[in-house]
Amino acid sequence: MKRIAFISEHASPLAVLGGIDAGGQNVYVGELARQLAQKGYAVDIFTRRENKDYPRCLRWMQGIRIIHIDAGPPEQVEKERILPYMAAFRDDMLRFIREEKMDYQLIHANFFMSALVAMELKSILHIPYVVTFHALGHIRRLFQGDQDRFPPERVAIEEQTMAAADAIIAECPQDREDLLTHYNALAEKIAVIPCGVTPEEFFPIDKQLSRILLRLPQDERILLQLGRVVPRKGIDNVIQALAKLGSGQHKTRLIVVGGDAHPTQHNHEAQRLRMLAKELGVAARICFVGHKNRDELKYYYSAADLFITTPWYEPFGITPLEAMACGTPVIGANVGGIKYSVVDDVTGKLIPPKDPEALAGAINQLLANPEKREAMGEAAVNRIRKLFTWQQVAGRMHKLYETVLAHQDSRTIKAAI
Repeated sequence: MKRIAFISEHASPLAVLGGIDAGGQNVYVGELARQLAQKGYAVDIFTRRENKDYPRCLRWMQGIRIIHIDAGPPEQVEKERILPYMAAFRDDMLRFIREEKMDYQLIHANFFMSALVAMELKSILHIPYVVTFHALGHIRRLFQGDQDRFPPERVAIEEQTMAAADAIIAECPQDREDLLTHYNALAEKIAVIPCGVTPEEFFPIDKQLSRILLRLPQDERILLQLGRVVPRKGIDNVIQALAKLGSGQHKTRLIVVGGDAHPTQHNHEAQRLRMLAKELGVAARICFVGHKNRDELKYYYSAADLFITTPWYEPFGITPLEAMACGTPVIGANVGGIKYSVVDDVTGKLIPPKDPEALAGAINQLLANPEKREAMGEAAVNRIRKLFTWQQVAGRMHKLYETVLAHQDSRTIKAAI
C-alpha cells in the first residue's frame, strides 16, 4: 500500500463550504483523497488546527486520516495571515511523522504555503513532492493590485517551490501558460490535470421537482450564482446585467448561494451587493439565500435555467463543472479554467468579465431559446462524464505519482551505485 501525505494548510475537507476561505480547494483535497483511497492509497491530510477541540488524528473515511497540526492559534485565521505560522506547521508535522514512524512515499502539497513545508520536508526527509498551487500569487496581483493582502514574499516562495518540486500540477491550459510565462517553470515538470465532479453527487434532477423542493416559483426564469461572496467572483456584474435585461425578462429571478443569508457588518461585499441591487431597482428580483449544504446544491443547479459565473479571473472553478453535471448551461467569463471547462455555444456561453452588457445579451439570447438551452444541458452532462469526473482525475494523478516515484527510485539506484 502506498502511503502519501497531503498538505493543505488552510483548506480542510471538514471546513464549511461557502465561507470566505472555504471553497474549491477544500473540495479538491477531499474528493481527490477519496478517489485515491479507493485505488488503494493510504492518505493522510495535514491541515492547520482551527479549533482546540479537534482531535490530533481523525479517521475521516476508509483509508483517509485528517491530521490537525498546531501552528498559530487554534482558531480560524485568514489565509493571508497564515504564512508566519508555517515554520511551526513544518516542525509539528515533522514531529508527527517521527513519533508515529510514518514512511510517506510522496507528499502532495496544495497552495504555496503547503509547498513551502513540502520543500523543507523534502530537504530533511528526502520525500519527493508534487504541488497544486490552486492560485498563483503573480496572477492574483495582476488582477487585484493593492487589494491583494498576501505577503509580498509569496511569489518568491512559489518560484523556489516550483524549482524544488518533482512535478507541478496545472489545473488547466491557462494555468500551465501562466507557470511558463510568469515563473519560467520547467515545461517537463508540468502536468495538466483538471479538477472534477462526482456524478453520484451532481446529476440532472427534474426542474419542476427541484423548484417544488426549494419552494421556488415555476413560472419564473431563474439565474443562479453560487460560490464565495468575494469581490473577484464578479457577483456585482451579474446584478448589473439583471438590471439590463429586456422588458420581457422581468419575471427573471437571480438566486445567490454562498456566504450568509443575513450578512453582518463584517461581510462588506454582501452589504455592497445588496446596496447595488437596491440602487439598480432589482432588489426584489434577487434572493440571497446564504450558505447551503453540499447535498442541497444539486437541486439549486437543476432548478436554474442558467448558471452564471463571471469572475475577474479564475484559476479553475469547480462550480461550472457542478452546474454542467446537473444539465444546466453555464454563462461564464472567458478566463482561466472556465474557458477550458465551458465550450462556447455548446455547453454554454463565454463572455468577457466585467461586461454586464455582454452578460445581459447572453442571458436574453439563451432565455429566448429553450431548445438551445436543453441541447446545451445535454452536451454539458456528456462533457463532464467524458472528461471531468474525480475518478478520471485520480486516475491521471495516480499515473503522475507513479512517474515521480519511478524517477525517484532511479535516482536512488544511481546514488547507491
